[in-house]
Amino acid sequence: MADTKYVIGLDYGTDSARALVVETATGRTVATSVKYYPRWKKRLYCAPLENKWRQHPLDYIEVLEASVKEALSLCPSGTAENVIGMSFDTTGSTPVFVDETGTPLALLPEFAENPNAMFVLWKDHTAVKEAAEINEACHKEGAVDYTAYEGGIYSSEWWWAKILHVLREDEAVRNAAYSVVEHCDWMPALITGCKSAKDIVRARCSAGHKMMWHEKWGGLPPQEFLSSLDPLLDGYRDRLFTDTATADKPVGKLSQEWADRLGLTTDVVVGVSEFDCHMGAIGANISEHTFVRIIGTSTCDIMVASKEEIGDNLIKGICGQVDGSVIPGMIGLEAGQSAFGDVYAWFRRVLEWPLKNLSGLEGEALEKACDRIIPALTKEAEAMKPGESTVLALDWMNGRRTPDANQLLTGAIAGISLGTSASMIFRALVEATAYGSRAIVERFRREGVRIDSIIGIGGIALKSPFVMQTLSDVLNMPIKVCNTDQACALGAAMCAATAAGAYPTVEAARDAMNSGFAHEYQPIAENVKVYDELYQNYLALGGFVESQVK
Repeated sequence: MADTKYVIGLDYGTDSARALVVETATGRTVATSVKYYPRWKKRLYCAPLENKWRQHPLDYIEVLEASVKEALSLCPSGTAENVIGMSFDTTGSTPVFVDETGTPLALLPEFAENPNAMFVLWKDHTAVKEAAEINEACHKEGAVDYTAYEGGIYSSEWWWAKILHVLREDEAVRNAAYSVVEHCDWMPALITGCKSAKDIVRARCSAGHKMMWHEKWGGLPPQEFLSSLDPLLDGYRDRLFTDTATADKPVGKLSQEWADRLGLTTDVVVGVSEFDCHMGAIGANISEHTFVRIIGTSTCDIMVASKEEIGDNLIKGICGQVDGSVIPGMIGLEAGQSAFGDVYAWFRRVLEWPLKNLSGLEGEALEKACDRIIPALTKEAEAMKPGESTVLALDWMNGRRTPDANQLLTGAIAGISLGTSASMIFRALVEATAYGSRAIVERFRREGVRIDSIIGIGGIALKSPFVMQTLSDVLNMPIKVCNTDQACALGAAMCAATAAGAYPTVEAARDAMNSGFAHEYQPIAENVKVYDELYQNYLALGGFVESQVK
């Protein structure tokens, strides 16, 4: 037991966080704990109709302590003393305004109930106007295009747009803020006892994909450019950062306060953290020419390529190409859909209305009835053949992330008749999410990126054969499903093991600690032919809807 070493991977998702205790030598998961954010679960501080989604830092702190302590309590005696490292992955871009000590403003009494002082969640789209202004400034004739390594289109889901929106909207936050910190950078700073915003270690991943950071122009865009967007950004460049670090590097060691709170030692190395999809790709055993799909409420699609393969090619319409954002020494490529599982969740909420308002059911009985909706729809939809109904849908319920970010876009459902059933609509929604996935694959290929294989991870990948078979048919490619429902946390554990010195490289940790694959879906030839035709209808419907959006 004394010779066995462990690491902890912490995965902060949209609704919950999970802590994974993992053996460094084998990647075996010893214990897991999942905790839901208590304030978020009540939908506090959010306004869905305004696309405003905020999370309180106390949610992050409370689930950190609860999940790690519970996971350790499930481990054999002596495990805690042999934990050598821990790393986080988080959603992103999810920034927060901080004071000079690096403390999120929402942790100060005067801002405790102010949503603008909280973390602006990845799917918050309140900054559409600001994103458009950034794109206009970057694409003027003769201007430096600071979006060039982020697909050429800046999104309202990303850092600078959100910062500018909050600065404009809230004078109190504007006056109190010293700097801004991404969620994945704040968590390591918190538990290593960092007391200065300027000393917070910034991840290459978040900086390169969402903050327009690139070595070509010396880091972040220059102050002159930022001030040209709005004088409210005056001075921010000097209060932020220049250098970034990759996930194989340590941030520091666990502070005494957090060692005591978590039941660990101050010898625990805390690694540089990344976005969930990037660490999830590592956990899924990513390699060159592999397209990894992290399928959850939204999707993130990750690839890695050699610098020689990418060369000077700027891939249009994706979420960035960043040196070292996934595996140090390789170019990390990111794309994704703004809604995937969220599309199904929306339809479930629509169908829940009579149950919640007319059935008289309450408590556990109501919850069980609602939980039966998607499995029942799946059973009926799965029995249909592709093209059997005329229903066609778009997956843009939360805008479009890629290809070509446009958060003004909305979903659509067409081809409905008096004979249309709920299961027909559900099948069309599943097909729509697959068509959105195909649009991303086709964009990569048109831009010269080779894709040989696809790996799916996340709850949907493991739990919904119907969704995954449909995806395989629409893409006309086999899809392997990772043999763990915690690939993101496992990837964080691999990076923690590297940062703590158990492995010399992330690739070595990946090779030793990966979980293998649970299943492989093969495309069904007769379905592929039908979907090739239906996909063209999806493109036509999408083109019409986009032409109407101003």
